[in-house]
Amino acid sequence: MVVTPRVNRRELADFLRTRRARLKPSDVGLQPGERRRTPGLRREEVSQLAGMSTDYYIRLEQARGPKPSRQLLNALARALMLSIDERNYLFHLAGETPAPASGPRRDVPVGILNMLAGLEDVPAYVLDAKYDILAWNPLAGLLMGDLDTVPPDERNVIRWIFRSPDLEDHLCDGERGRFARSSVMDLRAAAGRYPDDRGIQDLVAEMLARSPEFAELWARHDVEARRDHRKRIDHPVVGVIEVDCQVLPIPDRDQRVVIYAPMPGSRSHEALRELRALSGR
Repeated sequence: MVVTPRVNRRELADFLRTRRARLKPSDVGLQPGERRRTPGLRREEVSQLAGMSTDYYIRLEQARGPKPSRQLLNALARALMLSIDERNYLFHLAGETPAPASGPRRDVPVGILNMLAGLEDVPAYVLDAKYDILAWNPLAGLLMGDLDTVPPDERNVIRWIFRSPDLEDHLCDGERGRFARSSVMDLRAAAGRYPDDRGIQDLVAEMLARSPEFAELWARHDVEARRDHRKRIDHPVVGVIEVDCQVLPIPDRDQRVVIYAPMPGSRSHEALRELRALSGR
């Protein structure tokens, strides 16, 4: 029996409203016209740009009406100037891209584990779509704390960020703040891919209850896959370490390898060598 993916009408409605609100008429080649009561495009402007009836679009934002076709979803993505990640998320919400039968996989390929073991001079670890750390090499364990002693449910980067007592300073810092925001956007994309996964649902519910900052970011409905970025780590023993975080996807498991790569010969490179030497490994 073929199971037709369901439409997440409430999330679809909220997503369309937030995307419409962020656009200005000038962004899409329209004249500002008379004074507006609310920011963003009007519903009739979006329907005009997408080539659909205003009544049909209004029903979509009211979480009712028939299931939108792929053609209509493409037109809405163009009208709302969605990024590739946002377009994929729109299709997931509309039930057009079947979600995997199960949640994020936790079994790391043997080849990846072997690669981690061979990376002795740079920290590297594996994240799943929920931001759980699944595997790591010794240097990553030294840099991020003794991960072997941390319960599996607590090896979650989202929890680390938004339960931190220094969260306010974290979010105000340009680089670290961008990482925190992009992590929430990436988690929302994962929630779209795995709408029935209890682990993701529980994590989101926990963060919404415990962190107003997370709740504010989650309510924006921004979607973006995590990509490479710069990172600055203030280690209590070896001092400041600056690295390029290279994110290598493992597509068949929806996991990614994160490698902290310092510039060769830099102070950060020497600091990582010193940290490794201090451990005796």
